[in-house]
Amino acid sequence: MVLPGILFMIVFCYIPIYGLTIAFKNYTVIDTLSSAPWVGLDNFRIIMSDKYFWDAVVNTLGISFLKLGIGFVIPIILAIMIYELNSGRFKKFVQTVSYLPHFLSWIVLGGMLITWFSTTGLFNELLLGLGIISQPQNILLDAGKYWWIATLSDIWKEAGWGTILYLAIMSKIDPTYYEAAKIDGASRMRQIWNITLPNMKSIISLNLILTVSGLLGSNLDQTLVLMNSQNREKAEVINSYVYRMGMSQGDFSYATAVGLGVSIISVILLVTANKITSKLNDNQSVL
Repeated sequence: MVLPGILFMIVFCYIPIYGLTIAFKNYTVIDTLSSAPWVGLDNFRIIMSDKYFWDAVVNTLGISFLKLGIGFVIPIILAIMIYELNSGRFKKFVQTVSYLPHFLSWIVLGGMLITWFSTTGLFNELLLGLGIISQPQNILLDAGKYWWIATLSDIWKEAGWGTILYLAIMSKIDPTYYEAAKIDGASRMRQIWNITLPNMKSIISLNLILTVSGLLGSNLDQTLVLMNSQNREKAEVINSYVYRMGMSQGDFSYATAVGLGVSIISVILLVTANKITSKLNDNQSVL
């Protein structure tokens, strides 16, 4: 039964790893993997002195830490708020509305944001109406605001979808815990703190590990849609930089070297996050 799965993994996941050797070669489209000249660590030395690469690293970390700091807790809070709703029909309505943005591609959402942030768009009309600004401006052309735009738009898209696992684990909590807490006079907030959150600890740890391990892999689709020549300084992330170097400029060896370095650091982050969260789970790893 598992043989097809093992063969699939070997053919599509492990054999292509051989292609990483071009990170150590000067590969061009007229070469094969074996015929390209070996250059050792030259591509990695170029990366270390590449200003544009380090700008992309700073942007990636800035946006990722904003998403981690704000976006990680919002699905937890939203899931608890949905779980606490008494009306079943209203609860389903809120869940459905919060899930919808997840099913829209960044092409669609990006088009909506570009329209809303234009000088005649929804946000400028709103800010002018409230007297916050006196002159309309295209918000997406302001590089200083891009990190927040990327963070908040990603939260808008994924917060509702992120509640699914939390709601699933909360539905498994024994209701007698809450009944006993009510008898002891515990308030609703006290029940959430002492019953709901401890029962969600393992899934929160798992999501934290996956989020931390993906810190360097900011959303490529989002960046390609929202980035323009005016905000590129703050919008370029590692993945879009790799895409541009590899697909647009044809420097496959350099792009592969960057991708390989990011993958190694991501594995280190995964192991580190797993060790830290295991301390919160009585030294038991959730992976």
